[in-house]
Amino acid sequence: MRPWSPIPIEECGEPLQALPPALLRMEPHPYMALGAPYGASGNPFQLRLGVVQRLLDAQQRLIEHDPSLRLSIFDAWRPIAVQAFMVDHSIAELLRARGVEVCSGDAFDQVVADVGRFWAAPSRDPATPPPHSTGAAVDLTLSGSDGMPLAMGGEIDAIGAVSEPQHYAGREEADARCWHQRRQLLADVMEAAGFAQHPNEWWHYSFGDQLWAWRKSAAVAIYAEAVSSSLTS
Repeated sequence: MRPWSPIPIEECGEPLQALPPALLRMEPHPYMALGAPYGASGNPFQLRLGVVQRLLDAQQRLIEHDPSLRLSIFDAWRPIAVQAFMVDHSIAELLRARGVEVCSGDAFDQVVADVGRFWAAPSRDPATPPPHSTGAAVDLTLSGSDGMPLAMGGEIDAIGAVSEPQHYAGREEADARCWHQRRQLLADVMEAAGFAQHPNEWWHYSFGDQLWAWRKSAAVAIYAEAVSSSLTS
């Protein structure tokens, strides 16, 4: 259970919408490249209509701050089947990285716990959908207008403290200061557009889901699990 899991959801009925060309995409999509089960009509680059509008607002704020910068979308809508696939994949990768060969015991339990700080459980309970499965959450970074992502001091989906939004705060090294400033700029434009940031992930923002409601002290979330249309753009 996450601290936001008990928040009720009152679905507003807003549709998913394909991201417009003004929002850059990091392609090929990383989870599709791994074989994640999106299905024939599954398009990860779609979000709820209100979320797309707020992303465009955030990007406009970013351009006003620095015309050479853009938002670059890493991942958006994620079916629950893909969430389950990626949780299993992340656990397997971290087990391999740590040299854990037995799928039981303290070392295994620690890997599962560490992955669980970053990957929501693929719950099929309508009361506790994973954030990305609602079409309300987006993983993104900063890039130049040419689409080249900027260094942010840690890769998206990295498991560990380096992913925490304030990891580089107060550091004196030039690179660390730069990475903190970039993370903070991303946070500033996203939060000004109404988004809430995941407490463990510099790249994850949402609007309208339970995580957002928890961080914004809202009484209810407005997006439940979203079902994809046949969008392919």
